Amino acid sequence: MSKKKVDLVLENVQIESVAAEGKALAHFEGTVVFVEFAVPGDIVDIQVYKKKKNYMEGFIRRIVKPSPQRLEPFCQHFGVCGGCRWQPLPYELQLQAKQQQVWDQLVRIGHLEIPPVSPILGSERTTFYRNKLEFSFSDKRWILRDEDPASIPQEDRVGLGFHVGKFFDKVLDIKQCWLQRDPSNAIRLFIKDYAIRHGLAFYDIRENHGFLRNMFIRTTEAGAVMLILCFAREDREARTALLDAIVAEFPQITSLYYVINTKLNDSIADQDCILYHGDDSIYETMEGLSFKIGPKSFYQTNSLQAYQLYAKAREFAALTGRETVYDLYTGTGTIAQFVSGKAAKVIGIEYVPEAIADAKDNARRNGIDNCEFFAGDMKDILTTDFIREHGHPDVVILDPPRAGIHPDVAQVILQAAPDRIVYVSCNPASQARDLSILCKDYEITAVQPVDMFPHTQHVENICALRRRSKDQ
Repeated sequence: MSKKKVDLVLENVQIESVAAEGKALAHFEGTVVFVEFAVPGDIVDIQVYKKKKNYMEGFIRRIVKPSPQRLEPFCQHFGVCGGCRWQPLPYELQLQAKQQQVWDQLVRIGHLEIPPVSPILGSERTTFYRNKLEFSFSDKRWILRDEDPASIPQEDRVGLGFHVGKFFDKVLDIKQCWLQRDPSNAIRLFIKDYAIRHGLAFYDIRENHGFLRNMFIRTTEAGAVMLILCFAREDREARTALLDAIVAEFPQITSLYYVINTKLNDSIADQDCILYHGDDSIYETMEGLSFKIGPKSFYQTNSLQAYQLYAKAREFAALTGRETVYDLYTGTGTIAQFVSGKAAKVIGIEYVPEAIADAKDNARRNGIDNCEFFAGDMKDILTTDFIREHGHPDVVILDPPRAGIHPDVAQVILQAAPDRIVYVSCNPASQARDLSILCKDYEITAVQPVDMFPHTQHVENICALRRRSKDQ
């Protein structure tokens, strides 16, 4: 049974505030309305596409009167591309909204007792701040509203860019992205042009066939560039010709990999990344420490803000040099090594074996001998027997994926009873859920939001926890 289409336009509605998930909030005849791409102070006509008992959702059909605070979006793909949704919103208002989001998730929704939230740490760069991007090939790109599909030539029907929100099989062809510095845009445009000129088949995402599938570009502050190009099948002659052309055109690419991925999803976590040209890794530095980044390594995607994030996490850990620290979800061991100089011993645990191999190599290269690293599923490794063997943690630092931690992991942390916990999260909602478990024995002593992703609704947050005394 198909859903009934909503055909409702709300006229002359004033936008009141920024809401969750990057939307704005208004009221119409007592009903809450969530609006996409709106700015507080806008007066707009709203096309409603979802109508429920207590709320409606819609998009701007016409701006009757723009807010004095509204900015002109700087990206030509704004409104179609799913990223950078807050471009019309001044950065100060973005930061205020993210600060409020943290408080809402922890207090209003999570019902946690917290101290005053510290002022959010804004990003030094608000464009070209990412060190990693993924682009997808599609043989049927997203057709824009002002285009006539019948008049589009075949060579212009392909695309290389980002998936359009809510459509797994739709890719928006990107002309220029403002998220990653040069030569990111030039590399992507060259590969697309080469593929069209040489008749290389772009991937059909729905039917799962084609040749060119997706690509990753990683960069460092020092200017190193890693490209990982993923093919849906092997064609040695075509693949080699393309890779050689890339090497000739971009000598600044220091690490070139390729992947033959024949499975039904784009993830390369379980794939062999084959080095074709250059070094096997690129390196990022932080406080004199060097961190190796391979094709599968996790590293915070905003390098400059990563330093702010880790420095605050280290401050919250309040280390004296005598502590055993457990760094859970350690990635390539960045936080572990960053705090190692102020700890007696650091234990890092991470699911991805390649990341742990990089972590161990990083420690050797940095001359750090008080860190140990272990690979495996967190809930399987972090057990009472593991803690008995490797030492009781005085401090636990955890930086899990967006989904947060497994309940078993929370229980092991409670059983281990460290004096302090520092919880770094890219999702305050799952963080609030996990904290509600940990706060059985702990109190939250500090909350610090950090903006890693300007022009988006996403926010990183750090909470410091202290074990309650027995008489509390």
